[in-house]
Amino acid sequence: MDKVLFGAMPYVLIFTAIVGAIWRFKSNAYTWSSQSSQFLENKTLFFGSFPWHYGIITILLGHIFGIFFPSAILAWNGAPVRLYILELTALSCGFLALFGLLALIYRRLTNSRVKALTSSWDVLILIVLLIQVVTGVLNATMYRWGSNWYAGAAVPWIWSILKLNPNVDYVASLPLITKVHIFNALIFIGFIPFSRLAHFVVLNPYKYLVRPYQVVRWYKRTPQTENVVQYK
Repeated sequence: MDKVLFGAMPYVLIFTAIVGAIWRFKSNAYTWSSQSSQFLENKTLFFGSFPWHYGIITILLGHIFGIFFPSAILAWNGAPVRLYILELTALSCGFLALFGLLALIYRRLTNSRVKALTSSWDVLILIVLLIQVVTGVLNATMYRWGSNWYAGAAVPWIWSILKLNPNVDYVASLPLITKVHIFNALIFIGFIPFSRLAHFVVLNPYKYLVRPYQVVRWYKRTPQTENVVQYK
């Protein structure tokens, strides 16, 4: 099973993401948008969106840094105080992202206007994101020193995938929750081109953190006719 999930499926999902991105850009270039619903309701969006983006982007940057500099992470963790700082910072960002995501989900479930504009892809992506964040927080709380096993096990597996020589032995002995966290991340990558998160790969996501408020309104692609009444 490990060979299928962590040896073959990464290529299937990455290929799906690449082909899906090319297809969407060629056929639906103007749908590369987050389709903001800010004008429908702003208060809950604020309390959800900002914690979510700050938390998840910080965690994502940490994961990316670990892929390219795993030895630096292991060296940093060589001192207990630095290890505690890194682990507590990552856990805090995880809880921040979880709080924001739950607020966004609550908004979509309780606001009738936002709920009416929620597609099945939105629901699916929210489920995938929730699983990802929850398993990440559980890994951080149930299994100590996640940054060490990430640099020592997950990163070598990632490089084996990128080098087209998958070695599932790196992740075979990891806990079940950790495996779910890793495989769910692959599913998320495969789903990106088919959701509103496609804008993340073509726009600069970090500008979101400092840009001013904006309101985006969108129109249906299928034109609708309206009855026109003329008055004399």
